Amino acid sequence: MQLNSEFILLFIINIISACIAIGNYTKSIKYIEEHINRLEEKQDKHNGLIERMAIVEQSTKSAHHRIDSIEEQYLKDNRNKN
Repeated sequence: MQLNSEFILLFIINIISACIAIGNYTKSIKYIEEHINRLEEKQDKHNGLIERMAIVEQSTKSAHHRIDSIEEQYLKDNRNKN
């Protein structure tokens, strides 16, 4: 009878330990998933910024070409007047 009660107690302790370990594992997985989701959101914002900056750079380049063209035309007109 003594052996059976020790075995049952040991079995119960092992079950409780396993439940605690599984609970901790589950919490860790949720914690990691939350961090991954936050990193994905940051990455999406960063990618959006990169796309917008590419558009701004293209627009700036186009504006510089137009300014250069206007400047050249202005210099030509002033030379012709003199």
